[in-house]
Amino acid sequence: MDIERCKRLCTLSKGLLAPSRGLTQGSQNPEKQRVFHIHEACSPIHVNHVRDKLREIVGASTNWRDHVKAMEERKLLHSFLATSQKGLPPRRMKDSYIEVLLPLGSQPELREKYLTVQNTVRFGRILEDLDSLGVLICYMHNKIHSAKMSPLSIVTALVDRIDMCKKCLSPEQDIKFSGHVSWVGKTSMEVKMHMFQLHDNEFSPVLDATFVMVARDSENKGPAFVNPLTLESPEEEELFRQGELNKGTRVAFSSMSLLKMAPTAEERTTIHEMFLNTLDPKTISFRSRVLPPNAVWMENSKLKSLDICHPQERNIFNRIFGGFLMRRAYELGWATACNFGGSRPFIVTVDDIMFQKPVEVGSLLFLSSQVCFTQGNYIQVRVHSEVASLQDKEHMTTNVFHFTFMSEKEVPLVFPRTYGESMLYLDGQRHFNSISAPVTLKKDYLIKP
Repeated sequence: MDIERCKRLCTLSKGLLAPSRGLTQGSQNPEKQRVFHIHEACSPIHVNHVRDKLREIVGASTNWRDHVKAMEERKLLHSFLATSQKGLPPRRMKDSYIEVLLPLGSQPELREKYLTVQNTVRFGRILEDLDSLGVLICYMHNKIHSAKMSPLSIVTALVDRIDMCKKCLSPEQDIKFSGHVSWVGKTSMEVKMHMFQLHDNEFSPVLDATFVMVARDSENKGPAFVNPLTLESPEEEELFRQGELNKGTRVAFSSMSLLKMAPTAEERTTIHEMFLNTLDPKTISFRSRVLPPNAVWMENSKLKSLDICHPQERNIFNRIFGGFLMRRAYELGWATACNFGGSRPFIVTVDDIMFQKPVEVGSLLFLSSQVCFTQGNYIQVRVHSEVASLQDKEHMTTNVFHFTFMSEKEVPLVFPRTYGESMLYLDGQRHFNSISAPVTLKKDYLIKP
């Protein structure tokens, strides 16, 4: 985790768009600002004002029985779609800027949804809020003032990175989210989001998040153009340049994937040395394997879960909400790290969550989590998500999640036994090495599930 990088980006956004205490939404009419509060309604259904706003934008119904009719009505919005990006007016970063207040301190009745048994904040719930906020930010960037509903279907394509930059997250102090579009392609957008918590009457940085969203047509069947972005200051030019660099890094990382390319010479040496370290010195045989001291076979670090995807967890397009998928994957990953390390783990980084396939309502969601790399107090966890319908038993991969945790004490080494596990080890090592700088665990680092 690079704490200084996170603070620098949060400071940059403060200079770019000075946030106020409440939640304000930037618009082309600055005098017309709206305020939203994330809150729990008095019902078992997850409802907050951000999600309500998203439903209003796309014309989604809160009643599951009406979802077919609502999607039919969206077909009429095709005429509002641009045939090229040149026909769309450019937007400023401040046009998409939003702040959202999560008033855990000023409205104590909200805490239970976010509360852990250790009296900390559930990070899985924060992931849900970030996902909803990222989509709303993109709709503000592409707002059509002449249309009541947006013809775009905006969905999360990738969680590029989430870095923690504060060591204490209390369930008794207000939390504020802010974010805006920072880079735009033809059909995709990068969103920068920050999270702050009130401390000594000031909001201090907690995390820095980068999401990539894609725009699709009104029926969510094909790509759609998004408004271009105009840059108004050197700070905005720097954010946009960073977005270009992030895109290039993603392309390079993908091209070097172990599913496409063989490991490097250094990585092959690493795997061979690990193999030699597990050979039984009493026998001269490649088949006789023993673990070194303080080590665990990778296959023994797995945990699995199964969820039935009910309508309650649907998004505005009647697919399963991406934030729900992230929360479930994170909580299983956290349990895996806890079980492996023997003490409570703390989230350090989330990165490279690719949404490969939408999850339909009614699907069976299979999650498989395992430790794939360790070093010192760090635990790299990979969670694989796949779905199967009730009628079709074929499993399809939907997501792969990567979480970096830190344990309160040094953890065992994890050793691969097969070639496939060796590739998982190297992939985990690559993700771990992408962390800009190590962190020092302190007693007040309280971000848990």
